[in-house]
Amino acid sequence: MLSEIHWGMIDETVAEIKAMQSHSSSVVAVNAARALEELLEREFTTVEEYVRTLERNGTALRRANPSHASLQNAIREIVGDVTAAAPADVPAAKRLTQERIDAVVSRVESGKQLAATNGAEFLVDGTTVLTHDYSTTVLEALERATAAGKTFELYVTEARPRYIGRRMVRALSELDGVEATLITDSAHGVYLEECDRVVIGMDCIVEQTLYNRVGTYPIAATASQVGVPVTVFGSASKLITDGFVFENEYRVESEVMREPTEGFAIENPAYDATPVSMLECVVTDDGVLEF
Repeated sequence: MLSEIHWGMIDETVAEIKAMQSHSSSVVAVNAARALEELLEREFTTVEEYVRTLERNGTALRRANPSHASLQNAIREIVGDVTAAAPADVPAAKRLTQERIDAVVSRVESGKQLAATNGAEFLVDGTTVLTHDYSTTVLEALERATAAGKTFELYVTEARPRYIGRRMVRALSELDGVEATLITDSAHGVYLEECDRVVIGMDCIVEQTLYNRVGTYPIAATASQVGVPVTVFGSASKLITDGFVFENEYRVESEVMREPTEGFAIENPAYDATPVSMLECVVTDDGVLEF
């Protein structure tokens, strides 16, 4: 029943996830987990009613973006743990829900921060780096690296059609020790030969495939051709071995072309797939994974 889904913070979070108002999969997972706290303020007659409502709202959050592995795993863990525990009453169910939310959020945030710390140590002073899209982990790694006195030249792709890279280059331009340049996505082949490394974030790695913002695959392919190593920064929780099937998201046509379209179609995928064989390594909170 629709009445069992609480249309408030959860509904707002679902809308934000669908609109991609946050470009960080870690932030999406945290926001989705915290949105479930709204249920803790509601009154429920039985524990069965509470658990059923938790499951329905968890499903609504997960359906908001099936491609986000961090979001899927976070909500599945919270709802699954509460359901499996078979709490004796509503207060016990709510306490367990809060405990699981706090644990998931803490793990996601600490994993991201440690991955950024490891990334800062990995980055070599004085190098030229190309990055794609907007990754909060890559940004935080560069913030920490420059705070330690390292300097970099950065090429940043626009990440069309939503131009998310513009947000990245603005943030990078404020860092002491960074000389940032914005380029179009298709210009990466012009500048890669000047680069020492490509550094990007990730949505997730499922078995032998990296899923990240569309445009990642051609950059990795070109980098492989010209001999520039590609490194991914992200938390180990985004490395998925089983239990998750990636579903690409197809965005609205108006992001690509606002004029009326007659006689042709527009496809606007949000992510592409890059074989991990094109990567040199992944830097996570658990260390460096080489391929």
